Amino acid sequence: MEQLEFEEFYRDSRDACLRAVVVGTGNPHLAEDLVAEAYAQAWSAWRKVRTHPAPRAWVVRTALNTHVSWWRRRRREIALADQDAEGRQQAQGIDPALTAALRRLPRRQREVVALRVFLDLDTETTARTLGIAPGTVTAHLARAVATLRTDLAIAITQEGQS
Repeated sequence: MEQLEFEEFYRDSRDACLRAVVVGTGNPHLAEDLVAEAYAQAWSAWRKVRTHPAPRAWVVRTALNTHVSWWRRRRREIALADQDAEGRQQAQGIDPALTAALRRLPRRQREVVALRVFLDLDTETTARTLGIAPGTVTAHLARAVATLRTDLAIAITQEGQS
């Protein structure tokens, strides 16, 4: 029974979680690995995860936390230029100009956008998931939207001049 419930959760949530983690990391291949790891952890803790107020947010937060842990361990071993080259690859299903603009946002703003926009979580759930105040979520989202608006307007203008 639990296995069927988890399988249904996985099928219904994987794509949305993957898109959110791609936004958070800027790297589709890394995001796939992180989401797979997060789902493995979700399965091993399914009794806890299934009662979480936002299980999809749990998966995304776990994936993003895994990314931070991985990055901290490896930052001295991998040149930043290598990460940038991987990060240039396009995310499936997301406009390349938007992907580029999202990558330029600060990490916390990307996380807020991933949870609020791509997972459609409310402010309270996003705040609990990230461990920040609801007002901070609102502020990060407002700053991110303003930055994205400007960046995308410039990209559209430059594209029209080409």
